[in-house]
Amino acid sequence: MSSRFDELTIRANGDEVRRASDWLHAACREHEVPEEHVERLVLCLNEALENVIVHGGSTALSAPVKVMLEISVDDGCGKAGVTVSDAGVAFDPLSVPARTLPKTLEDASLGGLGLVMLRRCSDWLDYRNENGHNRLTFGARWSLQ
Repeated sequence: MSSRFDELTIRANGDEVRRASDWLHAACREHEVPEEHVERLVLCLNEALENVIVHGGSTALSAPVKVMLEISVDDGCGKAGVTVSDAGVAFDPLSVPARTLPKTLEDASLGGLGLVMLRRCSDWLDYRNENGHNRLTFGARWSLQ
């Protein structure tokens, strides 16, 4: 198994979210991640960073946010994992039960679909809180054959 890492440090604000998205897109292309998976990873990154900005509190806004990309190849399968590490309020998205989607437009409410999107657009999610930092990892995998 071989792995490659790239890392970016940003501030928790909208301009930096755009910079992080552009960085992830370029890094994935450089490591030959298939475009369909790149788009899913960028969507997840945008949602994760938006959650840090909106829900992380003052510590999330004042401390650096690290974004790490790990690319690995194992048993004919490519994997791209993205970890977002922030100093915001601890929140384990995996502890939130999966939301039932509305059956009609009348049943729908605004907001609250970020976790649904993260779960649907990533092939895996992992969360840890280590030394006061949230570490959310999401990823995509694909066949190399």
